[in-house]
Amino acid sequence: MLSKRGFLGWVQWLVLLGVLCVSAAHADDEAPDALIRRLSVDVLDAIKTDKSIRSGDTHKIVALVDTRIMPNVNFQRMTASAVGPGWRQATPEQQKRLQDEFKILLVRTYAGALAQISDQTISMKPLRMAPEDKEVIVRTEIKGKGDPIQLDYRLEKTPGVGSGWKIYNLNVLGVWLVETYRSQFAQQINAKGVDGLIDALAEQNKANAKKG
Repeated sequence: MLSKRGFLGWVQWLVLLGVLCVSAAHADDEAPDALIRRLSVDVLDAIKTDKSIRSGDTHKIVALVDTRIMPNVNFQRMTASAVGPGWRQATPEQQKRLQDEFKILLVRTYAGALAQISDQTISMKPLRMAPEDKEVIVRTEIKGKGDPIQLDYRLEKTPGVGSGWKIYNLNVLGVWLVETYRSQFAQQINAKGVDGLIDALAEQNKANAKKG
């Protein structure tokens, strides 16, 4: 289980991810650290100026995820990595349902925490990257009241249409998102199969929706 500080870190991670693409589409050749810096600044500006986001308007956040986030996140890879070996056992329909339920879980679980963001700033760490690298880690810190929060991004360089750097994993306070869920999902799959995991995610999402 995550500590209270770790949980708040996850909360602030999703805040950044949840409104990640407020700005215009980025150039395909934009460096990964430049992308994260620009999007992070946009995120903080959006939170400061949008009362609905600050109040945790779940419907608005979900709509924002659908229309803005996906171009900058490889959510299929994120979900597949979280599900682990069970992903290869799943049918295309099951894979789609897993992605849908996983996205709702992340957004609804932490949407209300948007109101906690106020005067934070982003501090970028030096990027260690060779010209030929196709995967990198961009390291940042969120600074505001209290201790700084470590927030690292794993990105991959994607080819073809819509190419560019895309996020597929996040690290808050030394804990990677995908690995956190992988062990939980593996237990569910081992007990009740892929459909059991889908049902469990759906039930959790319904419970979160009732809580508002």
